[in-house]
Amino acid sequence: MDIRTTLTDLCEAFNAHDLDRIMTFFADDCTLEMPRGTQPWGFRLEGKPSVRAALATRFEGLPDVHYGNDEHFVDTAANTGISRWTLTGTSRDGKKTEVRGCDFYTFRDGKVIRKDSYWKIVE
Repeated sequence: MDIRTTLTDLCEAFNAHDLDRIMTFFADDCTLEMPRGTQPWGFRLEGKPSVRAALATRFEGLPDVHYGNDEHFVDTAANTGISRWTLTGTSRDGKKTEVRGCDFYTFRDGKVIRKDSYWKIVE
């Protein structure tokens, strides 16, 4: 498995808003940790259906969301990769968002088993 290519392809799928394609990268027992939440790890979702539903809300809340200026870093020995990006988008009520962030991915058998998301807080 070429993790860097997978991360690039995954970013392209996010930018295409192709949820079906995005989910082909994830294992059935995947975990998604969102930047915000009531716990130190943010908000955690477990299992492919829950992860899919959470990712769908990103496209609903920011219909034009785009991950630009993406860079991808890989540690093949640990089956991990990091994607760094600038998220831009406009909410349905017209609020523009631009924030720098990153996702830490863990892979097993070529599939994402954990996506841990972080982003800067713009004040």
